[in-house]
Amino acid sequence: MRINSLRLQLLAWVVLPLAGLATINLWTSHRNALATADLVTDRMLLGSARTIAEQIAMTDGVLDASIPPAAIEMFDTGDRDSVYYHVKTSKGRLLTGYPDLPEAKNPDTEAAYRDHWLRLLTFSHAVVGAGDDSPISVTVGVTLAGHDAMVRRLWFGAFAQQLALVAIAGLFVLLGLHRGLAPLIRLRDAVRSRSRSDLDPVEVSGAQSEIRPLIDALNAYMERVRAQMAAQRRFIANAAHQLRTPLALLSTQASYALRETVPDARREALVALQASSGKLARLAEQLLTLSRAEPGSRRPRADRIDMTEAARHVLEMQAPAAIARNIDLGLDEAGPVPVIGDGTMLREMIVNLVDNALRYSPVGGRVTVSLAAIDGEAVLAVADNGPGIPAHDRAHVFGRVYRVAGSSEQGSGLGLAIVREVVENAGGHVTLADGAARGLMVEVRLPLAADS
Repeated sequence: MRINSLRLQLLAWVVLPLAGLATINLWTSHRNALATADLVTDRMLLGSARTIAEQIAMTDGVLDASIPPAAIEMFDTGDRDSVYYHVKTSKGRLLTGYPDLPEAKNPDTEAAYRDHWLRLLTFSHAVVGAGDDSPISVTVGVTLAGHDAMVRRLWFGAFAQQLALVAIAGLFVLLGLHRGLAPLIRLRDAVRSRSRSDLDPVEVSGAQSEIRPLIDALNAYMERVRAQMAAQRRFIANAAHQLRTPLALLSTQASYALRETVPDARREALVALQASSGKLARLAEQLLTLSRAEPGSRRPRADRIDMTEAARHVLEMQAPAAIARNIDLGLDEAGPVPVIGDGTMLREMIVNLVDNALRYSPVGGRVTVSLAAIDGEAVLAVADNGPGIPAHDRAHVFGRVYRVAGSSEQGSGLGLAIVREVVENAGGHVTLADGAARGLMVEVRLPLAADS
């Protein structure tokens, strides 16, 4: 049965092994008690047999085998044991006692006699003047009531000690657990007492080194929750800021198209409305991509992605836009360039780089995407011959909704912000430099995937 209480589990882990050891000790104690009772009984039998043997003497040429009372009374322990004996000559002639009493062949002989189990001992003793009858043998047997009672007393005494030891140990373990688990109780109370918006780190005084990692992990988790909440707030703020103007423009264009009665003018207004809605859809897509790219917004993925294949696919998608503006869109590659990361986000990063390059390149311009594996890194470069970005603005263009002053292209200002988030999440970095033909070159470096 599963125990859900940590206190009971710890108590069980301490007390149960201790009880097992106590059980083994009780078994050993029983064997020791049995050995002690055997030894005491054998000593009493030896003492009784020797007392009887020492009283045997030659009287008027006849062996006198009188049984002294002390030889029998020494077995009077209050357990009502019966004592049996016989005295025989060396030739087997019975002098006194019970003729059918078996003799003890070994020092620790036990045998059944008259419906009782006896412990027997045979003692040989030389009698002066007995001639061929010497040595005489004295056999004494006693029932096992006193023997068994001694075993029980010794064993029950050990049992009581072991039981008391386990009980005392369990009590001290409970007291120790009560004190040891107190920091966990304080941690629970500290977490319960907080409001939903209070995500500051928790500190529990007196926490042991084993509990400290739990507190640190809880604080790290709350830090991730704060980061996710901050990302959500930034996304909402960005979305509200970015969507306000396009939505107002759509509303204005729709109102103008409704008022216009001239077919050509209405068609022109509807075309403009369609273009604005396309830009709005692209803006919404970029906002969602930026939200997914932020740390903590989604579970990290470790896909093996061929950047060359991904770039080739993106260029095929962007080819119609390049053809429409007569832009030479090319790919310079020398084979697969594998990386590890979120495949969807890495492809979206390439889309934003190529889209920005096409957007800011003049009609009839050139955009080149190059890929190479250099010094253990995957190097992706996107170069165009557009107006470029002044050096003093390059430190700011990776910020959200930042636009270069004087730019004629009305972009969202999110493209490079998305690129930076994706690249940094993949463990790489991105830099800006002048292109070969006056434009801009964006270079992305990512760790190259190890060969599997």
